[in-house]
Formats: sequence, structure tokens, C-alpha cells
Amino acid sequence: MTSSPPPPSTRPAILIVEDDAHLRIGLRDNLLDEGYVVAEASNTREAEGLLAQRPYDLLILDVMLPGEDGYAFCRRLRAQGLKSLVMMLTARSLEDDIVRGFEAGAQDYLTKPYRLRELLARVGALVRRAGVTPAQVVTFGGYSLDQGRRTVSTPDASNVDLTRTEFDLLAFLLRHRERALPRGEILDAVWGRDVVVDPRTVDNFVSNLKKKLGWTSTSGFTIHTIRGVGYRMEVSSP
Repeated sequence: MTSSPPPPSTRPAILIVEDDAHLRIGLRDNLLDEGYVVAEASNTREAEGLLAQRPYDLLILDVMLPGEDGYAFCRRLRAQGLKSLVMMLTARSLEDDIVRGFEAGAQDYLTKPYRLRELLARVGALVRRAGVTPAQVVTFGGYSLDQGRRTVSTPDASNVDLTRTEFDLLAFLLRHRERALPRGEILDAVWGRDVVVDPRTVDNFVSNLKKKLGWTSTSGFTIHTIRGVGYRMEVSSP
């Protein structure tokens, strides 16, 4: 299933082309947490549609795709003048397969099952090669959220003690600020699609988050409750 192309941004843009939905969604969520702009496609046809709408700094391309495989797709894109860097993912680890990937136009080749930290490190190296770096620190209402260190600080530089889930929730709300987010979408992104959680759990976490941040009506941000839907975060000052 393809996603909508992300809007223009100064952050690195990555397109994931992977037919395994579980792997694709997990990779997407981890890349979003690292501060990248991410789009996803399950096959080369969907990927071409996204590439026609905006440029991407990096393609993470599965080799074993339905229909046209990753090797052929990469060769075709290079022949059409694609400048994006390409990382190929595959279960094939023979030297001939790796060489074939580089000959097709890839800059990196990682075999499955891969270690997440290694993949993220390689992605970071590739986007730096492309001349862009992910935004690690997000400011809102005088607060700072550091995605690399996973810390949140107040306007007076005090640390806010958040649980892992509270941090992930805040980061997700900030990434999608100004947008009404249904509780179900928040649950899928923060808790995971395979975890069964009462939708009202989101309400409790938002309430705790506001308390820990010391939110008041004069704060430079707010988390609005959208009745019957979920939440929308708005930031009035950086």
C-alpha cells in the first residue's frame, strides 16, 4: 500500500519500497523517530508514482518485490536519470548477488535479517553523503525534544522525566502538529499495530504528558482534544 508523498521539508526524505507490510511499517516508524521524512510503497509501480511527485534523498529498496524486482527497478531508474542514493535490502547474501546490486546502481546493500542499529547507522551515513542531515532537536513553546538523546527539556533547561511511551507519543504529536490525529492512528504509531490497547489509554497518556510538561493556558503549545476523533497538537512559538 502506497503512502501520500510527504510535503517539502529541509529534512532528508526517504522512500521505502518493501512488499512485506510488517517490515515496511516497522522500518517507517523507526526512520520517523530518527527525524526523517518517510514515504512507503509496496511495489515498484507505487514507488514510481511517488517518485514522479517529489525527489527523495534515499531509496530503501527490497530486492524481492512482486513483478519487477529491485535490481531491474534500480537499473531502470538510473537509466532515467535518478540521482537518489539507493540502499538494497535482501535475504540474498552471495557475493554475486551483492555485486549485482552495486552494478544495478545501488550505493549500499544490506542482507536480511538486518540489525536495526546497523541499518540506521548506514542510512545516516548515506544521507550525510547526500548532503542532508535529520533534524534531531525539535523546539516547541520553549521546550526542546532531542530525538537522538531521547530527552525533553523545559524552557529553563530542566529535564522532563518521560517514560519511553510518553516520549514516543510527544514525538509523534510534534511530527504531525496541526493535524487531527485519530486515537487509532496514534495507537498504531506509538504502541504498535500488534498491541491490543484500549483507545482511551491515549487519553490517560496525553493527560500525564501535559502534567509532566507543566502545561498551562499560557504555554506556547497545546494538545487539543478533538471530540470523537483524537488529538491535535498546535505550537504557537518555537
